[in-house]
Amino acid sequence: MTENEKRGSRQVENPMAILDEQSVNSDPVRQFQQWLQEAISAGIPQADAMTLATCGIDFKPSARMVLLKGVEDGKFMFFTNYNSRKGKELLWNPYAALLFFWNELNRQVRIEGRIEKMPNEASDAYFHSRPSASQLSAIVSPQSEVIAGRSVLEDERMRLQKELISEDIRRPAHWGGYKVVPYSIEFWQRRENRLHDRLLFTRLGEEWKLERLAP
Repeated sequence: MTENEKRGSRQVENPMAILDEQSVNSDPVRQFQQWLQEAISAGIPQADAMTLATCGIDFKPSARMVLLKGVEDGKFMFFTNYNSRKGKELLWNPYAALLFFWNELNRQVRIEGRIEKMPNEASDAYFHSRPSASQLSAIVSPQSEVIAGRSVLEDERMRLQKELISEDIRRPAHWGGYKVVPYSIEFWQRRENRLHDRLLFTRLGEEWKLERLAP
């Protein structure tokens, strides 16, 4: 093994190797935010990356990586193309699952919830906070559709860049944000001998029920 491989496989020191009912925050969203911050502080690349799983009208699941763009009022936010495969699936079936995995800290979090579309004002605000190059890419990409080649995207991007050089770029109607309103959040902490810790929070009205699951 090379020195680089050794460094890449090294585990970040995890002083919170025990996950139990006494130490976990009674609010699972706050517990998630604590773990996310610890992952960021540990220097884990793209600690906000998450798997988003959806299900289409054919009942076949699909999953992809997206970025968490914030937690607001207990809801998990991300942005995408509404006409993409995931957008179409969420339109038909407004439920989704999220998965965060921080290998260096021996942790994962699973979240299941209902989807809410974000207001236009919120989507506009985030869109205009992005670099102009990213704004143009959101406009020119017919996400998930078959295209003849990469030049289709590059040519259209160059055309728009020239056309809009002196104008503010407006958010396209097909692009915006979603919020996942969680009804279950599960925390997993790796332990020795595969007797891992799993704590499941399930929403009951305004309260959260906490249960321990077998690993």
